[in-house]
Amino acid sequence: MSISENSLPPDEALREARLLDAVRCAEERFRPSFVGFLTQEQADSARALMDRRGFRNYLLWGGYGDAERVVFGAFPESGEPKTEEFPIAALTASFRPCDSLTHRDFLGALMSEGIARETVGDLLVEAGRAVLFLRAEISDYVLSRVSKIGGAGVGLSPGYREPLPAGLGFTEFHEVIASARLDCVLAAVLRISRGKAAALVASRSVRLNGAPAQSASAAVGDGDRVSVRGSGRFALDRVGPVTKKGRWNLTGRKYN
Repeated sequence: MSISENSLPPDEALREARLLDAVRCAEERFRPSFVGFLTQEQADSARALMDRRGFRNYLLWGGYGDAERVVFGAFPESGEPKTEEFPIAALTASFRPCDSLTHRDFLGALMSEGIARETVGDLLVEAGRAVLFLRAEISDYVLSRVSKIGGAGVGLSPGYREPLPAGLGFTEFHEVIASARLDCVLAAVLRISRGKAAALVASRSVRLNGAPAQSASAAVGDGDRVSVRGSGRFALDRVGPVTKKGRWNLTGRKYN
């Protein structure tokens, strides 16, 4: 059997093939090779694939720390992975704050220009400014083609200034749950019963650290990431400590 699972959907099988091609390029041609942008789930799958492949000299980078969408870079064993080698460009869009443009507005405008989703990274938007992380090969095209977003005029320029816009943002939560299990976490964060939480897992609507959750009773811990189809995603910052009554404190962030 190959590294990839034979039962993978075609798009996932193609992505894994591209990741393995990138590794071969790094190992045999001694030059970096890149895939993506990838979602966090796809990035987790890439990490798992690299573990199975036994390849360690790679890096996931989205143009800034804490990026949601990232590019996979495979590097020759002779050199350390470097963020500056990634083919990522940042553009700043300036517009009137009263235009109230959103992430959806920017993404829709890029897609309407025929730009592939995998060439677009994080789009961080605030009042009057947005920073767009893109594959470097499309940045000049975007600069020359995009002058309006959601019907509002925008000015695009290369690079960005700190601090970055907050982007998607998140809402912190603190809950107390009966057990450090996936169904307990889902029930608390989504405000549903544990039975409904278990049904979501059974329907393969829940992913834990990028992979489909296999069991409602799966253990969860610090740093785990959970996504639920149709209900968003959240990160678990701390699971515990246990209270005097034997329940578990749970602290995390639900992305807006």
